[in-house]
Amino acid sequence: MTHLLFVWTPTGYELREREGEPPSVGEQVDVDEKRVWITKVGVSPLPGDDRACAYSLG
Repeated sequence: MTHLLFVWTPTGYELREREGEPPSVGEQVDVDEKRVWITKVGVSPLPGDDRACAYSLG
């Protein structure tokens, strides 16, 4: 099972695929040696993709 992570980077937002269940709202996850907060969990922004997407605040 995979989910998506929508994460801010200095060059703009990136959509990344990650293994396992999506993190919960309020949870912190490590991305590229940086800790980000999950602010929303919703559906993938990709058409026809039914995976969950966790949106982060960097």
